[in-house]
Amino acid sequence: MPGIKGPSDYSHEPPRHPCLQINSKEPFNAEPPRSALVSSYVTPVDLFYKRNHGPIPVVDDIERYCLDITGLIQTPRKLYMRDVRMLPKYNVTAILQCAGNRRTAMSKTRKVRGVGWDVSAIGNAIWGGAKLADVLELIGIPKLTSSTQSGGMHVEFVSIDKCKEENGGPYKASIPLIQATNPEADVLLAYEMNGEPLNRDHGYPLRVIVPGVIGARSVKWLDSINIIAEECQGFFMQKDYKMFPPSVDWDNINWSTRRPQMDFPVQSVICSLEDVQSIKPGKVTISGYAASGGGRGIERVDVSIDGGKTWLEASRFQKTGIPYISDHESSDKWAWVLFEITVDIPHSTEIVAKAVDSAANVQPENVQDIWNLRGILNTSWHRVQVRVGHSNM
Repeated sequence: MPGIKGPSDYSHEPPRHPCLQINSKEPFNAEPPRSALVSSYVTPVDLFYKRNHGPIPVVDDIERYCLDITGLIQTPRKLYMRDVRMLPKYNVTAILQCAGNRRTAMSKTRKVRGVGWDVSAIGNAIWGGAKLADVLELIGIPKLTSSTQSGGMHVEFVSIDKCKEENGGPYKASIPLIQATNPEADVLLAYEMNGEPLNRDHGYPLRVIVPGVIGARSVKWLDSINIIAEECQGFFMQKDYKMFPPSVDWDNINWSTRRPQMDFPVQSVICSLEDVQSIKPGKVTISGYAASGGGRGIERVDVSIDGGKTWLEASRFQKTGIPYISDHESSDKWAWVLFEITVDIPHSTEIVAKAVDSAANVQPENVQDIWNLRGILNTSWHRVQVRVGHSNM
């Protein structure tokens, strides 16, 4: 690709914030401390989790960089950054969440494979760029199209990076054409994050943002977009990021029996307390995040201070000064919702959080019920242990 290259080694990695908890150095995968997530509605770029499958691509000439759009269309086209920037710019506030968020807790039930994420493989950002629906209209695909005249029904995004899982080839993923051409789905070709140009870790110069869907489909460092008849056949669509029942293990798995995971389920996490934390008796403020996929709002966040026997409803909020109403036009439908409640904790106990989304989906109680061999989509009730009367060590 002119202007950008995917290195084969890790000698050109960008600098990262020192507070990130590194789960894998090469490729670099890291998350911030959970307490950092609730310090602001919009996650600072430096504290946004980093998810990579290979060395970070290097841009050596932004003027030469271009995006190839090919496949089952009448007129293939090259798009330069100036072409993308000439389209109407939209800002979309949306979370990205790795499908493996909270994998470490799931692995305590039974061993799973994958990066050992704690609870912070998630972040909320303001993404700026052109809507994919507008880009596709440039090449003759109208809005709300489910199939091109040539039979294209999916949009494949191909990166410039090199992944061992693809035998040194690029990372790739796809979404249905009807989603890509729907302006209300807010799929972006993003070149900004929180009002600044994307940095290298997050896809500079151009990436896809697919709101409401697991982060694996929001491909970074775009090399090409292909209009294809069937969903992408890449490793991360066909041999990973699929939800299997607890009965499936590595000896009996059949990847073709499950579809690639897209929307993520309803999720909530307590961020103001660690998994085990010593506190003084008295008032304690419990805060965290809640989110659901597919643009569904958060109807309720319930907090228990007795291990799930009784429940209290937490307050929910997004933007300062604007009351949060689930699925209301004033709310950011693709973003997370922060929650908070102050309670009296007189003795050691288990504190639990669970969220309910606007479709009345609720988090499952036990991680054992949703265990799967890849450790994805751990959305079980989030539990922390507090020990009263002992100082933190």
